[in-house]
Amino acid sequence: MNKRVVVAKFGGTSVADAAQIRKIENIIKSCPERRFIVVSAPGKRFPDDIKVTDLLLNCYEKASAGVPFAAELEDIRRRFRDITDGLGMAFPLDEELEVLENSLKTEPLRDFAASRGEYLTAKIVAQYLGYTFVDPAWCVCFDEDGQLNGPMTNRTMRASLLPLSHAVIAGFYGADMAGTIHTFERGGSDITGSLAACAIGADLYENWTDVSGLYAADPGIVKTPKTVAFMSYRELRTLSYMGASVLHSDAVLSASEMEIPINIRNTNKPEDPGTMIMRHLPPGVKKNPLTGVAGRKGMSLVQIEKVMVSDGSGFSALMLDILKERSLPFEYCLTGIDSITLVIRSDLLESCKDDLLEEIRSTLNPDFIGLRENLSLIAVTGEKATESSDANVRVLQRLTEEGIEISTINQGAGKLNLLIGVPEDRYEDAIRAIYDFRESLG
Repeated sequence: MNKRVVVAKFGGTSVADAAQIRKIENIIKSCPERRFIVVSAPGKRFPDDIKVTDLLLNCYEKASAGVPFAAELEDIRRRFRDITDGLGMAFPLDEELEVLENSLKTEPLRDFAASRGEYLTAKIVAQYLGYTFVDPAWCVCFDEDGQLNGPMTNRTMRASLLPLSHAVIAGFYGADMAGTIHTFERGGSDITGSLAACAIGADLYENWTDVSGLYAADPGIVKTPKTVAFMSYRELRTLSYMGASVLHSDAVLSASEMEIPINIRNTNKPEDPGTMIMRHLPPGVKKNPLTGVAGRKGMSLVQIEKVMVSDGSGFSALMLDILKERSLPFEYCLTGIDSITLVIRSDLLESCKDDLLEEIRSTLNPDFIGLRENLSLIAVTGEKATESSDANVRVLQRLTEEGIEISTINQGAGKLNLLIGVPEDRYEDAIRAIYDFRESLG
């Protein structure tokens, strides 16, 4: 493509009602380069509101159980009717919802029902802007088992979008070769936006939400944390995976492979520059050695000790085979000369922990096996840290000074990328301590 092209994805709060859609109209028209738009389903208009996707899933659950769902369907109709009326446009909403209703009555399919929020929003926004509507069922390709077929998606999406001057694409879903709808996990419209940006070789992928970039820490824990002006793809993937929910971690991967910069922006404050994610910092930009901190509660630690466990006996492989046979994923695995430490989500471990420990004892005959529960896992990122300071060591010192027990440490090679295990009841204290240390670095 010869002209500069921007793919702009607008999240649920950005399309929650007619007023918000008018805001995104102004954002799009203020920059002619924003030619390809990806939208989510309408989100919450106020704190106690219900997202449209949740209303759709309620319809599906009731239809599957043979329970009347007319009230929920009417709530959905009202939400979209308020949008179209507020935009002053005629839209065949009743006909579209009739298709959904017939599907729920005859053969309720969860992914089809869940996808209709994005589908209807994209059709409405496309008509309102005068853009071409692109249904991802045509070009986001899934296998029959619900796994994304990346290479085929790239080809079909490129073929679908390149001939168009402007388009609105529904996020969150696609289809297999039989036409069956499949969805990504929640937040998957970010992935659709990234796939579109990669397919057309966009110069920039904008992700518009309700915050002015990525915070350096959770604002629910740290009072008025600063936003991060620049960060690397790897830093964002780590923080997103660990709970910083501005952007789906899988969306970062596709864009990073093509080195397409990502800009997280605020629909309600479009003048704010937001956070720019790229592989390399622009010349002259100085970044804080510690970029951000994020974490997740609800972790358990399984520790197995056996003399010379790493001597090539295959002990570690047998341990991982036990987890594989149980389809039990782990967050990370640390191995030492005489030990293996596994961090596993507590909710996944709860139903099988006694059986798992017994199987490890009987199969591997360890010298010691222990289980620690009620832990949190905290990620601390900073690509420039070891080039300019001993920030990684000082983070651990700060936690020690605060009297916070450190149960596990996993450090990435070369750069600051710490994963730290702390007790759940000190989780917020640890986040605040690390953020305060970040600010002390200037």
